[in-house]
Amino acid sequence: MVNAVQGATVVVTGAGGGIGAALARRFAAEGARVVVNDLDADRAKAVAEDIGATAVPGDASHIVEEARAALGGTIDVYCANAGVGGGGDPFGEELWERAWDVNVMAHVRAARALLPEWVERGSGRFVSTVSAAGLLTMIGAAPYSVTKHGALAFAEWLSLTYRHRGIKVHAICPQGVRTDMLTSAGSAGSLVLAPTAIEPEDVADALFDGMASDRFLILPHPEVADYYRARAAEPERWLAGMNRLQQKWEGAGR
Repeated sequence: MVNAVQGATVVVTGAGGGIGAALARRFAAEGARVVVNDLDADRAKAVAEDIGATAVPGDASHIVEEARAALGGTIDVYCANAGVGGGGDPFGEELWERAWDVNVMAHVRAARALLPEWVERGSGRFVSTVSAAGLLTMIGAAPYSVTKHGALAFAEWLSLTYRHRGIKVHAICPQGVRTDMLTSAGSAGSLVLAPTAIEPEDVADALFDGMASDRFLILPHPEVADYYRARAAEPERWLAGMNRLQQKWEGAGR
C-alpha cells in the first residue's frame, strides 16, 4: 500500500481534528502530498504545519479547484470526511438542510468536480467517511442517520458506476470514535457509542487495510457487519431491539 500512496496527491476535508486529522497524518506519513481542509482555518493550518502538508481552509463543498491547484494540478485521492453530527430537534428544518448539505451534497459536488479528470486518466480514489449510522441508524439523531444513509448510497452508486473505469471508492463506517463529534452526541452517544469507542488512528489503520485489499466497505468496528446482517435478515427483530435501546435512553432521562 505504501507504494500506491507514496507521492500521491491527497485531499482530506474536515481534517482539523478527529478522523480527518488522523487520515491526513497517515497519508503524509506514507509519503503522500496532502491538502488539509477544515472550516476552521487555524486548525487546518496547525495540522498542515505539523505534517508538512498544505492547508486549504474553507467550505468542503467548494475546495476541489483550490486544492487541485495547491497540489500541482491533480488530485489522486479525495477523502470526503467533513460532516456534522446529530441531536437537536428531529424535525428542525435548519438541521436537516445543514446535514444534507454537509453529509451528502458536499460529496456530490466533490465527485462532480473530480470525475472528469479521473475518468479521462482511468484512475482516482474517493474515500467517504460515512458512519455505522449509515448502515444501521442512531437513536436521537434523525438528520444524521438519514443523511449518512444518503452518503453511503452515493458512495455505492459511485463504485458501481465507475469501478470499471479505474475509480476506487471506499466507505468508512465506524461506530464511536473518540472525537469532538462523539462528545457532542451527548447522552445518546454515551449510551450507544462510548463503550466501544476507538481512536481516530484506528480508523486510519482500517482504511489503509481496506485500500490494500480494494474493499469498498471499511468497518473499523468489525461487529457492525453482524448488526448489518441482522438488520437485513430480521428487520422486525432488529427494530424491536433498537426500540428497547430508545426506551432505555428515554428512561435514563436522555
